[in-house]
Amino acid sequence: MVQIFVTGGTFDKEYNFITGQLYFKDTHLKEMLVRGRCNIDIDIKTLMMVDSLEMTDTDREIIAHNCRRSNADEIILTHGTDTMVKTAEYLANENIEGKTIIITGAMVPYAFGTSSDGFFNLGSAIAFAQALPEGVYVAMNGRYYLWHNVRKNRETGFFEEID
Repeated sequence: MVQIFVTGGTFDKEYNFITGQLYFKDTHLKEMLVRGRCNIDIDIKTLMMVDSLEMTDTDREIIAHNCRRSNADEIILTHGTDTMVKTAEYLANENIEGKTIIITGAMVPYAFGTSSDGFFNLGSAIAFAQALPEGVYVAMNGRYYLWHNVRKNRETGFFEEID
């Protein structure tokens, strides 16, 4: 079984056509898994719906606690892209043994349709979670990165290796 923990981020944001603001309503994960014809056993649990710029270490402890307690060895976190590397570092420093933890997100909300990278990133994260050894990784743009060797390039909008 693959465990998915929802934490928010652009991945699950909606667009208010009246105010022009992005906001959270519900996760799109179930719809995405059906649309992608995913046929593996997946459990989805929403831990929080926050913009990653507003995520605190208390929130990260909630994530770590749930990762530790999960019966699944393969865990995916949907997360905002601005601080996913910080959360990856936090989880790695928690020394959660026996788990493959993949953190993924989107630069464009899934609700925006075909312009969103969320669908592709989710599929990649599911595959990486099943194939990679235990550890903490970031999965974006069709690639996976070790937690300590990745950054978000704010000029290009892509994730890249540091070295």
